Amino acid sequence: MGHLDHATFGWLTPLLSYAMACIGAALGLSCTVRALDTTGRSRRNWLITAASAIGSGIWTMHFVAMLGFGVYGTDIRYNVPLTLLSLLGAMVVVGGGVFAVGYSRDRTRALLLGGLATGLGVASMHYLGMAALRLHGAIHYDPLRVVLSVVIAVIAATAALWAALNIRSTRAVALASLVMGAAVSSMHYTGMLAVSVQVTPSGSALHGATAMQFIFPLAVGLGSYLFLTSAFVALSPTAPERAAYVHAEHVRAPAAAAGRGPDPRPRRAARSPDVPSAGTRSPAGTR
Repeated sequence: MGHLDHATFGWLTPLLSYAMACIGAALGLSCTVRALDTTGRSRRNWLITAASAIGSGIWTMHFVAMLGFGVYGTDIRYNVPLTLLSLLGAMVVVGGGVFAVGYSRDRTRALLLGGLATGLGVASMHYLGMAALRLHGAIHYDPLRVVLSVVIAVIAATAALWAALNIRSTRAVALASLVMGAAVSSMHYTGMLAVSVQVTPSGSALHGATAMQFIFPLAVGLGSYLFLTSAFVALSPTAPERAAYVHAEHVRAPAAAAGRGPDPRPRRAARSPDVPSAGTRSPAGTR
C-alpha cells in the first residue's frame, strides 16, 4: 500500500479549498434568491449563473484540495478530458437541481428532488475527478465511506437549497454558505479517506498533465470567474431595492410637479379690440 498524504502543503490547500467552496456556495445561493424574485428570462439567467457558480466552486474546491494530495512511491498525473468532463458534469447536474427549485410549484418536492440531484452532482464530480488520476498503481475505495460521502453531499445540497428558498437576508446567506462550504469539504475528505492505493513501481512515463500544468491554471481561472461574478451580483439591485427605487420615483414625481408653482415667465397682455396696436393708424386720424 502506498502512503497517502492529503496535505503535502500543510493547511494551505485545505483552507484555500474551503474558502473556494464557501465563495461558490454564497454566490450560488445569492443567485438562486435573486432568481426566485424574478420571472421569465431574468429568472432563467440567474439560475444558470447559480448552477455555474456552485459547480465551479465545488470543482475548484476539489482540485485545490487535490493539489495537496500525494502518494509516496509514484507521481500523479491527470487525464485532461475527464477532468474537464467532471467540471461540465457538475454544472449540468447542479443546474438540474437548481432549476427544479426555481420552477417547481411544489416547494417540498422541488427541495427533495433538487437536493438529491445537486448532491449527486457534487458526488459525481468528485469521483469523476478521482477517475482522472493517473499513477503507478491501482486505486481502491472503501464502499461504506463512499456511501457516507454521497449522503453528506445530498444533505449539504438539500440544506443549501432550503436556505435559498427560505432565507433572504445577506447575513443569513453568508452563514448558510459557511455551513455548505464545511459540508462540501467534509464530503471531499470523507471521500478521500475511502481511497487506498496499491503502488506498483514502474519506470514508464505517466500520461496526462501535472497539477501545476493544468489544474492550477484552471483553478485560478475559475476562481477569478467566481470573484468577478460575486462583484456583479453584489452590485445588482435586489427585488426589494428595485421596488423601493420605483416607489421613491413615484413619490418624487408628484412632489416635483407640485413644487413648480406658477409659470414665472411674463405673459403678453390680451389685446382689446378697441385699442389699436402700435404702428397702425386710428380711423380718426385718417384723411
